[in-house]
Formats: sequence, C-alpha cells, structure tokens
Amino acid sequence: MEHGGKPMKMKVKFVDDEVVKPSDAMSLPLYITNAVFFTLFFSVVYFLLTSWREKIRTNTPLHMIDLSEIVAILALVASFIYLIGFFGFDFVQSLFLQPSNDIWAADDDEDEIMLKEDARKVPCGQALDGSISKIAPIASPKAAPKVFEEKAMIETPPPTEEDEEIIKAVVAGTIPSYSLETKLGDCKRAASIRREALQRVTGKSLEGLPLEGFDYESILGQCCEMPVGYITIPVGIAGPLMLNGREFSVPMATTEGCLVASTNRGCKAINLSGGASSVLLKDGMTRAPVVRFNSAKRAAELKFFMEDPENYETISMVFNKSSRFGRLQTVKCAVAGKNLYMRFTCSTGDAMGMNMVSKGVQNVLDFLQDDFPDMDVIGISGNYCSDKKPAAVNWIEGRGKSVVCEAVIKGDIVTKVLKTNVAALVELNMLKNLTGSAIAGALGGFNAHASNIVSAVYLATGQDPAQNIESSHCITMMEAINDGKDLHVSVTMPSIEVGTVGGGTQLASQSACLNLLGVKGANREAPGTNARQLASVVAGSVLAGELSLMSAIAAGQLVKSHMKYNRSNKDVTTVASA
Repeated sequence: MEHGGKPMKMKVKFVDDEVVKPSDAMSLPLYITNAVFFTLFFSVVYFLLTSWREKIRTNTPLHMIDLSEIVAILALVASFIYLIGFFGFDFVQSLFLQPSNDIWAADDDEDEIMLKEDARKVPCGQALDGSISKIAPIASPKAAPKVFEEKAMIETPPPTEEDEEIIKAVVAGTIPSYSLETKLGDCKRAASIRREALQRVTGKSLEGLPLEGFDYESILGQCCEMPVGYITIPVGIAGPLMLNGREFSVPMATTEGCLVASTNRGCKAINLSGGASSVLLKDGMTRAPVVRFNSAKRAAELKFFMEDPENYETISMVFNKSSRFGRLQTVKCAVAGKNLYMRFTCSTGDAMGMNMVSKGVQNVLDFLQDDFPDMDVIGISGNYCSDKKPAAVNWIEGRGKSVVCEAVIKGDIVTKVLKTNVAALVELNMLKNLTGSAIAGALGGFNAHASNIVSAVYLATGQDPAQNIESSHCITMMEAINDGKDLHVSVTMPSIEVGTVGGGTQLASQSACLNLLGVKGANREAPGTNARQLASVVAGSVLAGELSLMSAIAAGQLVKSHMKYNRSNKDVTTVASA
C-alpha cells in the first residue's frame, strides 16, 4: 500500500499447521523401533508356542493362563498391530484415525457472449446479465490504494538431512519414486521428496506449481499416483438456475473468460421466463467385453443364449451379487466374425459406476465358462461400451444418464436479456447446430458448445473429465411458439456420465461444490437420486449456455465480447520459459 507517497511492497507467508503424529512422540529412530517390534513379535510367538506345548504335554487346560502369558498375549497383539502397519506408525494412524468416507461410497468402489459493447465500467458477469440497474460510481484507478503488489507466497521448507539422503537415492535410482508413500508412510513428505528429485533430474523448476495446502492422503490409491503438487483452476458460479422448481447455483471450473458470465446470462433468461424442466429418460452404465470362439457359429450361439429372456434371471442373479446397487438391466450383443461383443447395462446408485459394472461383468464371464468352455475372453472392455470415445452406440442407446431439458423463453426476455429475437435464433439454430453439424459429419455434436459447460461442471464436481467426450453428446432444438412470439428451446443429452460418490468427488474442493448443489455423497433414502439430480443440473446448465452463446452469435456480439473480456493484457513477449 502507498505510504508517504512511496509504494510499500508486502510479502505474505502462509505457514501450514503441522499435524502431530504418533511417531513424533518416539525418541528412537523408526528403523530401531521396527527392529524392536519385529523381535518382540517372534519372541512372544515362540514363548507362547513353547508354553502351550508344555500344557498339552501335561494335560493342562489351555485356557488356564498365568500373568506371564497374559503379558505375552498383550505384547503379541500390540506388535502384530504395529507390523500390519508395514513397519511404521503412519499407515496404522490413517487406518484407525483418518475420517472415513461415506460408507456407501466404499461399497460402490466407484464406485460467450455477449452483450453489445457499452460504456459501463462493471465486471464481466454484470455486463453480460442484461440488467440496466444503476450502480455506484467507481473510483478512478489512480485513486485506488494498492493493497498488495506482490502475490502471496507459500514457501516450502528446505529438505531435512534425512530427506536429502532419500532425494539423492531417488535421483540415483536406488529408491523407486513410486514407492515413496509406502516406504515413508507420509504422503505429503513423499510428494515433497519426489518433487525435489524431479527438479534435480530434469533441471527444470516447478516454482508456481503449489505443493503446500493439499491433503495428499485423500488421493492415495484412488485419484492420482506419484503426485508432485496440484494445479489451481478458478471456480465461478452461474445462476441461480431455476430447474424443476428449484434454484441451483452452478459451480464451473474454467480458465475460459466469459464462459461463466455467458452461462449466467442464460440462467437469467430462463429464470425470468419461469424456469426450465428436465426429464430423466434412462439411467444405466455400460461395459462390453469381447470374447472369441473357434467359429462364428459358436459366437452366435452365445449371443442367442445371452439375449434369450428365459436366461435373463439367471444371468441377472450372477451379475447382481457383486454390489448392493449394481442391478443388471439389459444385455445387447453384436457379432463380428467369430468374436462376440456383449454390452451390459446396469443401474449404479449414486456412483458413476464403471468399476461396479465391470465387477458384475466379470462374474458373468466366469459363470459362462462352465457352459462355454471354448470361450476365450479377449478383454473385459471391447470398446462397444463405449467409454471416453465418440461412438454412435452412446448417441443412440445412451450411456449413464439420458436427460432432456427444456424451457420456454418469453419474447420480451429474448429481446431485453439476450439482445436478439426469436426468428433469428430459430434460423441460426437450424443452419448452425443442425445443418452445419450434419455437413461436418458430427457425431452427437448438434449444439453450439455443450462441452464447454460439461467440462467446467465436471472439473468443479470431481467427475472424470475424459468422459466429457460422450457426456457432451447433445442436440439443441429451437422453435418459435405462440404465433412466433416466444421461443421453445431444448437440449437432449443421451449419455451424461456422473456420480456423487467415489473418485474425485471425495476431494475437499469438489465435495464442497457438490454440497453447494445439494448432491454431496450418496442419497440413503433413494439411492441414485443425487447422481440423477446432478445430471439434470448439467443439462440445465448446458441449456443456459446454449441460449446465451446462440444469442450472442445471432446478435453479432461474439467477437466483440471475447475481445473485451477474454483477452490478456499481459505482454506475452516478456514471458520467458523457466
């Protein structure tokens, strides 16, 4: 801040509170403690076996024990608990003291825009919402005091002598980088050591990639391997979105300027017109293994067996035993020569469900080996599923949640908020989203930018970002109604793949975004309700985004808005590579 006419630079340093661990209270080095418990365990086992052998020899009842045997049994239990912690306290601590995730999640295992240029000096989001409310005068930038001139810094302490030895060992290759968490029992320390070793090996600095302030224990074994830090993506809020009579504030994680503001404008137009409504058409995750026979005839025989209604109950029973929530719905088969592709579809509760359906499929494959011993299982996934790839089968049959969302936008709202007219939107949608996409040979891409919104919501709520591919399948329809006065707009999305338990949904930031939407974790009263609600919110947000972008294009505002709000003022020629 300015002081005495001269700028005063400030540097802020944040220090994380240290977590006290049981091993911190020990005066002995960890390797000595390990040796003591190892020796104690086998000594006690030898003592008890010798004592009980003597009792058996003398016909003394085994349940009659003296004080020395009681002490030995207690020592055995204590040393055993220590040893199952893989020679360290930290694993045992995480096993017994770390707060558990939702018990249902554990079982699942899965489990632009666009207003006209104007002279108002307001933030991007307010400029795009179409409002004309009065605002307080904003002070001149010259008069505004500078609060911070330097970015807040979080300093990473230098490595200790013990860590320095481990870093050297990792650099030399004598300790594998991937084994640090297991050997150290401290995920944060492992990430720090791995990070420093990486910088020394590559000669490149990772300054700017945060390390502090993240719970590395939460990603161990489920979200990311060999971490060296984490990235930060800003999260904006679009809304409120009025959907099925409820208001939702939609979190969107993105680095694309104007995206949140554009979606926000679409939400406003929907709200002022009475809100949107959505319908869930289908809910089922798929997995399609590929098996091979010696002849096409045998492959066809299995196809007929799998699709015979009389066999459904047996196959379903075998499939369903893998999970409380995974319930087989259908099996659709396709033959290619002597190869057979079986597309299993099942409900998955509030989990996205890939692991759940895979376990069920494995059960069925094992069961089929009895009646079809000549069946050669090539792979549990034969791409007929189809996961993380554009595929007509998902566009036609659906995968995950199939949702249609619609709204009627009043003509005056189209004019005042969206700055265009109904006829222009209908014509543009026909020529761009439908005809233009058909000429391009689009597969599920009959929309303006559905993937923009899907990706942003997915990143914010802990979904698998790679599944944006099929989840963004969408056809946007616009039609003039009420004698051309109003606009009926809808989005149909057949394969929205989302979950509210498992994977990235349990991370703190993503969990907070799910909580904002009211869909955090599993719904215990009605399993699957939270995931279905999240899919509806995704579709509603896409509807808002489509409305706003299409209006911007129809009004000729797209380029102007992006030049105004989505361009950096930095001189990129001065940015050097580290």
